[in-house]
Amino acid sequence: MANKSVFAAIKGLFLPRANATNFECAPAYTYRDQHALVQMAMTGSFGEMFYTSPENELAQVLKLAERVEPRFLAQTAIYAREAGYMKDMPVVLLAVLARRDPGLFRAAFGRVVDNGMMLRNFVQVLRSGRTGRRSLGSAPKAIVRNWLNAASDRALLHDSIGNDPSLADVIRMAHPKPPTPEREAFYAWLLGRPCDVALLPLAVQDWMSFSAGCRGPLPDVPFEMLTQLELTPAQWGRIARNGSWQMVRQNLNTFLRRGAFDDAGTVAHVAALLCNPEQLARARAFPYQLMVAAQNVAGGMPRKIVEALQDAMEVAARNVPAIAGQVVVCPDVSGSMSGSVTGRRRGARSVMRHVDVAALVAASFLRVNRDCRVLPFDTKLRRLQLEPSDTILTNAGRMAALTAKGGGTACSAPLKWLNARHKAPDLVVFVSDNQSWVDARDGDQGTEMMAQWARLKRRNPKARLVCIDIAPYGTTQAQTQEDVLNIGGFSDAVFDQIAAFAQGRSGSAHWVAEIGKIEL
Repeated sequence: MANKSVFAAIKGLFLPRANATNFECAPAYTYRDQHALVQMAMTGSFGEMFYTSPENELAQVLKLAERVEPRFLAQTAIYAREAGYMKDMPVVLLAVLARRDPGLFRAAFGRVVDNGMMLRNFVQVLRSGRTGRRSLGSAPKAIVRNWLNAASDRALLHDSIGNDPSLADVIRMAHPKPPTPEREAFYAWLLGRPCDVALLPLAVQDWMSFSAGCRGPLPDVPFEMLTQLELTPAQWGRIARNGSWQMVRQNLNTFLRRGAFDDAGTVAHVAALLCNPEQLARARAFPYQLMVAAQNVAGGMPRKIVEALQDAMEVAARNVPAIAGQVVVCPDVSGSMSGSVTGRRRGARSVMRHVDVAALVAASFLRVNRDCRVLPFDTKLRRLQLEPSDTILTNAGRMAALTAKGGGTACSAPLKWLNARHKAPDLVVFVSDNQSWVDARDGDQGTEMMAQWARLKRRNPKARLVCIDIAPYGTTQAQTQEDVLNIGGFSDAVFDQIAAFAQGRSGSAHWVAEIGKIEL
């Protein structure tokens, strides 16, 4: 009889050889440069992460931004902003592009810098010197001038909120030539200089009059300009009724504290706004934003508003694909998943953790695919009873709670569990930071996760594996190949790619290829 150990070793040689080590010094696979850049652009936020520092993250991004072609660099910056809704990464890539290819920079600028906050971020990054220059330079300065002169009064007033740099700082740097006397007066007011008040936008004039006594109609100005005033609960209620979806979501506790929700009509209006499908689409709402809002509402929040947030979550999860066949989702609940998705940084840390994202993806799949099996894991499989009929927030909370006991990481654990029971699902989705080490093996024979995937494939040759990478660490446990898709990010764009891959409408390189199709 053949020696089983010898033939098992030979069989292992057919696995792709690991070509890197992860942050736990365990065997792993790297991404190609284009894929690595997009993955970092869709998950990085330059905060202190579990395994890496902001400085190391920036160094890696800049290295990749120099390696790829300028056109793909521009396309990645646009994709990270338009599909990933990212803030810092797109402007870093844009700043590199300004030096590498001024023509492509001009083509990409308007799609990346789509509001004043992004303009301030871009100027801050460019002047930092970290991307190769310390001044705006002629081409960037000209395009910033054009942006300022083309912006509406309302947009500039809204974008005047914020510092480091402020919009006034940007105006001082760019020296835009006002196209009209009215814009000249407005620039002067933003800079704190004397101006003809009669030439200012009507909203600014109204605010100046209102702030003197806080009487009369509320001026149509940004919310932040009103928070410094002594307002009545009724006035706070009017602010809540007039607010955008994002502003209202972010300030629910403020409205409660200021008495706005003492009025039943205001409560009904806010509840209807929060779960309005059109408003959710217009706001480009993350399901994760809704989860944060729901988790952090103050005690005493009206029940209608709490229920509206749960309803909004159900609406926001509609992009999760319904997959034919058996689906298994594996959220990583190990210790490294307990960190904030934006990392630790003063004034910008998100309460949303990587494990919350993983749990929310799993709960969303379970909501749409009722026969879906959810297998949380750390060093081993973690047993958890979930009910498809429960709300997404309820099931996500149950899964995320597992990380309180989470230890190391073994990405192979769910596959090993499936193989031991001779299960052969059609689609397996992992959501992890990919820093597996408990199951480390000889890298020349691939990772343990790939070995377990090869075993599962022998039972179901048509099975497909999707690895959603939600941290900017640069390695994976499952090498990209025909039946393995590695994809990064938190946005609904991820679900579109999963659906296409699961249905055989795209290959494992589809994600990067689609980005390469962006028109410039």
